[in-house]
Amino acid sequence: MSGFDIVGDVHGCLPELLTLLAKLGYGVDGELRLTPPVDRQLVFVGDLVDRGPDTPGVLKLIMQAVSAGQALAARGNHDERLGQALSGAHVRKPSPRLVQSLVQLSGESPAFRRRAAAFLLNLPTRLPLDEGRLLVAHAGDRADLRGSERDDYNVHGLDSGELDDFGHLRREDWAARHGGPHLIVSGHSPVRRPRWSGQPGRGEALNLDTGCIYGGALTALRYPERELVSVPAWRAYVSSRLFQKV
Repeated sequence: MSGFDIVGDVHGCLPELLTLLAKLGYGVDGELRLTPPVDRQLVFVGDLVDRGPDTPGVLKLIMQAVSAGQALAARGNHDERLGQALSGAHVRKPSPRLVQSLVQLSGESPAFRRRAAAFLLNLPTRLPLDEGRLLVAHAGDRADLRGSERDDYNVHGLDSGELDDFGHLRREDWAARHGGPHLIVSGHSPVRRPRWSGQPGRGEALNLDTGCIYGGALTALRYPERELVSVPAWRAYVSSRLFQKV
């Protein structure tokens, strides 16, 4: 594999995902089966589901692509919660948006819902790629943590319990603590535009969650080219002051 196309938080936004994939050179047929460019593989930072207009469609596309070896995906906190709900397990931090996803999935077969639950709950918490030069983790990474504590951080990060000026949760700035030689690509915390921090070889990190669900954009990083590719959201599916047009 010569290159990765790393996609930020999709959150059930199938129209925007299809537009982004076309822009990246991927074909998608009417059954949501993927045809990738030669020597390219999709990588998703997590939060594939919830809040958007078509969580089932996003799951069908990505589940098929992962099964075919055309894509990889890290587990996001919304992915984990929906997997728990679909499997009948205890749901960590349930939200009204989870109910919306369950309603969307109620039109799918019980077999598909079972497969979706297993898929979401078995997604890896982090993806080390390119012989360790690249790490993809939904909520970021802290190499000082070990075992299940690190896994939990990769999926959920650490919230302060307080809201910022735009009504979003304040989260620990893990990127400021990252001093490793590898690039860490994450999502989880919405930003108006892709946010780089650190510098190559010394604590470099990139946040790709450009708030598609809030009316922002869906963004991908072409790696190793380090090219950013974005498409605008069709509309704001969830209100956010951070993404209100000035």
